[in-house]
Amino acid sequence: MKSPAEDIETLAKLFGLSLDGNLPVVSPIDGRSAGLVVETTHEDATAKIELANSAFLHWRKVPAPRRGELVRLFGEELRAAKTDLGRLVSIEAGKIAQEGLGEVQEMIDICDLAVGLSRQLYGLTIASERPGHRMLETWHPLGVVGVISAFNFPVAVWSWNTALALVCGNAVIWKPSEKTPLTALACGALLDRALARFGDAPAGLHQILIGGRAVGEALAASPDVPLVSATGSTAMGRALAPVVAARFGRSILELGGNNAMIVTPSADLDLAVRAILFSAVGTCGQRCTSLRRLIVHESVKGEVLTRVAKAYRSVPIGDPLANGTLVGPLVDRGAFTAMQAALERAQSEGGTVEGGERVLAERHPDAFYVRPALVDMPAQSDVVRHETFAPILYVMGYSEFDEALALHNDVPQGLSSCIFSNDVRETEAFLAAGGSDCGIANVNIGP
Repeated sequence: MKSPAEDIETLAKLFGLSLDGNLPVVSPIDGRSAGLVVETTHEDATAKIELANSAFLHWRKVPAPRRGELVRLFGEELRAAKTDLGRLVSIEAGKIAQEGLGEVQEMIDICDLAVGLSRQLYGLTIASERPGHRMLETWHPLGVVGVISAFNFPVAVWSWNTALALVCGNAVIWKPSEKTPLTALACGALLDRALARFGDAPAGLHQILIGGRAVGEALAASPDVPLVSATGSTAMGRALAPVVAARFGRSILELGGNNAMIVTPSADLDLAVRAILFSAVGTCGQRCTSLRRLIVHESVKGEVLTRVAKAYRSVPIGDPLANGTLVGPLVDRGAFTAMQAALERAQSEGGTVEGGERVLAERHPDAFYVRPALVDMPAQSDVVRHETFAPILYVMGYSEFDEALALHNDVPQGLSSCIFSNDVRETEAFLAAGGSDCGIANVNIGP
């Protein structure tokens, strides 16, 4: 089997990318540098934003169905490159192979949606109190859309924003995570192929800014970027939002989650345990929708804990590209350190920890593979309310359904949620206004 560095060298050639630069490309698979890419300077970022604005002035006048044709062509390029791009996602983000391929499929799916949307940019006709008068609603392009994405979904989140922004007549500036720059450049290369086939799109319609916080700050502060869509940590959101707001820009933020599952006495436990395993340990617990809290009725808590612990002890951990692996590595040492600190804090707050230790350290001394942690907590303490981006599942019991709902909603984050129950009264209560306070609420499927 090739090393990550050898794999990256091969894939870089396929996408026409250079590995000469000043920013290291590090694979979580072995924790070693696999090449270098060129970091964007502040001056280059400013020039790219100016070019994107010039492109926008032309692109906004292109008919929306014609703009959709560009996204259709991009979808074709993604289909042709799905295997190679999916493998690159796995190497650079540490996802298992099927997750890497699945992320590229999400890109293809949003392209299909956006192409249809390009012929459905409807406006309303609104009645007016003035005689012989009506009001017409028309949606106009906004300008340059800034996209800031995180390492854990290095390409899908960008595509969701970009496909929609392009068909709506906007230009795009993308600042990917500095931990996954090569996947961004590969996506840029595929979009360039689509642009070449399209034929007459303006230069600079899509730009990429490679780098760390300073580049993101330049994007957030630019008055020439009217909308910034950012995905990442709550700390990132707190820093970015005031900067954008200070110039009266708009921001779309997808930040932390502390997703929970309620398991009731009537639940199908076979179904629930499978969902718990996939949603808690997939992507090594580094999804914004990862399951982090398990709220189980006292009558079934013991059985659920026993079955989940057995599954945790047998889950295959290792090289995410190897057949059969279900849990790959954490992204870096910082993620491992944060996980260990959270587990120590959970123990100090009365929790009983199983798992969580580092594994495969002799084989991969620079990478951070861990056994997923299961933590039986006496209450929803401070450490439970804080999101740790790692495979830690806190388990708590409840007696009355209202108590379960209260526990579920008693965290500052709200993203995804689920309930496992065969009692329609409980599932309907979970979906109602007084139930889950999250934007996504699932029944008998994980978050």
